[in-house]
Amino acid sequence: MTRPGRPVGELLRDWRRTRGMSQLDLSIEAGVSARHLSFVETGRSRPSPELILRLAEQLDMPLAERNTMLLAGGYAPAYPSHELSDPELAPVRAAVRQILDGHSPYPAVLIDQHWHLVEANPAVALLTAGAEPHLLAPPINVLRLSLHPDGMAPRILNLPEWRAHLLHRLRQQAVTTNDSALYELHEELRGYPGGNGHAAPISDAVSRVVVPLRYRHNDQELSFFSTTTLFGTPLDVTVAGLAVEAFFPADPATTETLHALAKA
Repeated sequence: MTRPGRPVGELLRDWRRTRGMSQLDLSIEAGVSARHLSFVETGRSRPSPELILRLAEQLDMPLAERNTMLLAGGYAPAYPSHELSDPELAPVRAAVRQILDGHSPYPAVLIDQHWHLVEANPAVALLTAGAEPHLLAPPINVLRLSLHPDGMAPRILNLPEWRAHLLHRLRQQAVTTNDSALYELHEELRGYPGGNGHAAPISDAVSRVVVPLRYRHNDQELSFFSTTTLFGTPLDVTVAGLAVEAFFPADPATTETLHALAKA
């Protein structure tokens, strides 16, 4: 997340370096001269809002950071940021509810850009059962709940493997978004126990394709793989940060168990 009050040229330079692009590379991609880009970065030239957005697009900046760049340049934000409860996002809420409900009896959650739980279907209770209350008090951070020793971690049978998978995803997201809150969360989660030891050996077909979540529920072992669904071409800051994490059974026994629990 960008620190407020910084000049637009400084923000642009930082994002260009984060993306590993030279001034020449970015100027070619954005269709602007390298000399003009250099003047923008040093503050000798004031970019138009159109140029700011064109450069931000080439740098694949999050919508919130594009707004920050526009504000730094003296312009109004281009992308709205509604609360999910606002009337403008009613179609988004309806779509999310349909996805979550339609995924039952398998677990699915809606999370924001910082992995806070926004919504969940009833099947998620299967995974959160046994977690301490302090991890289930809003705002619930799904990654903290997953890896904290008071959360799901004691019941994750392949904890080293699953932990490494989640930390890798979080690290990638932090680098892509340049969000300090995600870096801080990554450091926190790295400090949790469970990182020692070796991942379980590959023993079935699903493990050769995706990293499974092997979870103990009562006396049963459940196996899942997950998918992530994002909104395509979002123009709202809130919507751009939303994602649906859906868990699918990775073996017939898990499928049978989840359907039986849903009927109980």
